[in-house]
Amino acid sequence: MNNFFIFAVTILRLTRKNNILNLMPLQKFYIVALLFASFLAQAQQSFHNFGNVQIHDQGQVGFHMDLENDGTFDQNAGFTGFYNQNSLTVSGTNRPVFNDVEVDVQDDLFLEVAMGVTNFQEFTNGRVITPRDQKNVSLDYLNDAPYLGENNDRYVDGYASITGELDFTFPIGDDFRLRPARIESFAATNTAKAAYYFENPNFPNFFSESFDTNEFGDLLFGISIFEFWDVDGDQETRVTLTWDANSNIPTLVEDLEDLRVVGWEPNLRQWVNLGNAGFTGDLDNGEITSEIIVPDNYTVLTFGTSSVILDGDLEIFTAVSPNGDGFNDTFVIQGLAQFPDNELFIYNRWGVLVYNKKGYHEVQQSEEAFNGISQGRATVAKGEELPVGTYYYVLNVEGIKDRAGYLYLNR
Repeated sequence: MNNFFIFAVTILRLTRKNNILNLMPLQKFYIVALLFASFLAQAQQSFHNFGNVQIHDQGQVGFHMDLENDGTFDQNAGFTGFYNQNSLTVSGTNRPVFNDVEVDVQDDLFLEVAMGVTNFQEFTNGRVITPRDQKNVSLDYLNDAPYLGENNDRYVDGYASITGELDFTFPIGDDFRLRPARIESFAATNTAKAAYYFENPNFPNFFSESFDTNEFGDLLFGISIFEFWDVDGDQETRVTLTWDANSNIPTLVEDLEDLRVVGWEPNLRQWVNLGNAGFTGDLDNGEITSEIIVPDNYTVLTFGTSSVILDGDLEIFTAVSPNGDGFNDTFVIQGLAQFPDNELFIYNRWGVLVYNKKGYHEVQQSEEAFNGISQGRATVAKGEELPVGTYYYVLNVEGIKDRAGYLYLNR
């Protein structure tokens, strides 16, 4: 570039007032390559701001090279675009804040410092990628700034934040999959933040702890091993999570009524049931909303399945944790007393009978109930403690259809 201070514009007037470089249009203009370093005329590989820069109302600025901001660049109006057939980077020590923003960067816009949007943002090409190990570096939607154009190729790969008072859906994803999460109005008055991880929560790449999917509280049956979200915020809200075919929801439930939002509770070090306040869609695509929670109380969120199955007049608790705490110590089927002519069979994953009892309604709260101790024959010796895992139950009831399904034994 021959060591020149290069401006390529349609019409541009630069004025300097009170040590501020003002970009003020006579008409629309575009800066194809704006190289700036303490106002010195020398070749640069980025637009590097050391001082104060401001884009005024009706101004239109296009960055075709990297932006490095070590000065003040957060009082902008007008329009700012990022354009490149390859990739661009925004870096520096200070967060730039723009009014209207377009991202048209074929091989992605990388943020090494947070970047703010105050009015509107459009995804045209490429993702906005933030470092997942630095949660303070995010694409920040300020004052309820909206966006459009997001899809499986265009989203925030990493953390996005919102400050405002309206419902907001985070345009987040991973592995070229848009997987939004939504919070309700007034949940971001103190700023809320979120990222999506297409990772097994047992083996997360960017957290110092793992989230054991075998550790869960009462009224849960199982936890997704395919994905999770990090949603942060200190205000009460319902959180809505989304799924697609890669979420493998059928491995958790056959009926979406049994699906739950679950959260990792760091003090208990287990997953807890955050409810199902409503859902839409089918097993391949849809969304589910939690009950009211404070997101900061949970390290990550994902999908789980309820341990309670409503089957006509029966309420079947499909989690058994015989640890003596008084909760789910035995396999309980509420409402069974009205069907006294019944017989329960429980099998392990290989189809071996491990428990059998006639008139189960009479014993289900006693030592004779299924409590993780084998009562079967042959390969599973009677009286042995059964291993943690999934088992299959069959309930025969005289005069009505048999019930069958899975239960989970935990300790």
